[in-house]
This record gives sequence, structure tokens and C-alpha cells, in this order.
Amino acid sequence: MKSLIAGNWKMNGLRADSMALIEALKAKAAGSAPGCDVLVCPPSILIANAMAAVAGNPITVGGQDCHAEDKGAFTGDIAAAMLADFGCSHVIVGHSERRRDHAENDAQVAAKAAAAHRAGLVAIVCLGESAEEREQGRAAQVVTGQLAGSLPPSANGANTVVAYEPIWAIGTGKVATPGDVAEIHDVLRAELVSILESQGEAVRLLYGGSVNAANAHELLRVPHVNGALVGGASLKPDDFWTIVEAAPH
Repeated sequence: MKSLIAGNWKMNGLRADSMALIEALKAKAAGSAPGCDVLVCPPSILIANAMAAVAGNPITVGGQDCHAEDKGAFTGDIAAAMLADFGCSHVIVGHSERRRDHAENDAQVAAKAAAAHRAGLVAIVCLGESAEEREQGRAAQVVTGQLAGSLPPSANGANTVVAYEPIWAIGTGKVATPGDVAEIHDVLRAELVSILESQGEAVRLLYGGSVNAANAHELLRVPHVNGALVGGASLKPDDFWTIVEAAPH
């Protein structure tokens, strides 16, 4: 299946910074057409500008989160339909920073993914274990439990992507070894097939957690790794495009 390289900008970038980053990525795409799908997820207030800037370009734009309800009295939140209305194709749900900082649980993540599906968006469902859970030998148990609890009944191979991001590797510079990644992605693929049957084979599995220009080539060739969810390196156009070009064609 075609790889997906997704950049999660998190809470970074003023308007001028973001437009400069988009323009740099557009220039790279024009000079070397990507052999994979490329997605950037800027802060919500910058989505409209990003969408206008990438018009006619293979780079697509997504959101970093959405509410589980389609509309209502939820001050400060954004509905999936609003993201779709601006032209977004994807939305990240259940990122570990949301689970940690906003106490989101699996059921809430599943509700957000279902909202994304209703709006016609692809939900990127994130999961991953802590350092303590890995040290206890519970990594596989934790991520399969999160997967089962975070997938709504509407999930299928076309509208859902799963991103494995071990919490201990996010923004720390620590990277899971190819063996660590292979072990978890094998388990996740088997669990997806168990839950979604034939559709489970079509769900793209991304790896995230300190993916950078130096380690991307090796990580993207691990079995059942169908792309990457990139954090800090997605803010550096040269590094991000190196990751894009490292994706298997």
C-alpha cells in the first residue's frame, strides 16, 4: 500500500512561519514529486491559510484534533465537519499529548474517530505505551487494548489510519529500535485483522516517535510500517522532505 508521511506541527508556528514552511515544501514537491501521500497538520487557526497555499499541490492538510459531537455549546472546540468544510482530508485523534494533558480515554477517542468518519475525514488514531509499561513487558497488551477501545464501529481500511507512537519516544530523541517497531506493528496488524477482518489489512500503520531524516529510511522499511507521523522534524522542510523521499515507492 502507498505510504503516508504526516507532519504534526503541534502548537508551533505563527502565520508567517507556517506560510514559509508550506512554500518550502511546495518547492520541494515541485522539484521532486513525492512517491507517497504527504499530509501536514498545522494548528487549527492556520488551516485556512495552509489550504489556500497548497491548492493544486500534492500536499494535503489535516487537523490535530476534533470534538466528538457534530456541533454544540463546546467553547474552544472544533467539529470534524468544520475541518472537512475547510478542505481537510484527515484529523489526528487520541494523540498521547491529548490523552495525557486532557485526560482523554479510549472511548472518547473512538467517539472522535466516529465524528471524523461522519464528516468524511480519515481518522489517524494514535496509541502507544509509556516507558514504565514497556519496562513491565506490557507494551503489546497496552497498545492492543488501546486499539480495541479506540476504534469505532465505522472504522475501515479507507477511513482509518493507526499511528503507533511509544510515549517514551515522542520528542525525547529516543527511538524504538526496528525490532521494537516490528514487534508492535506485527501485533497491531494481527489485532486489526481480528477486529476488522479483511478491512484490517488495508489500514495504514504509521510509526511515530522521534522520526527524523537520519532514521527514517530504516524505520520505513520495517514490516507493516506504512508511513510515519512526524513531530519536530516536520517543522524543518529539508528534514521532512528527506523523510518523504525515504518512503518506499
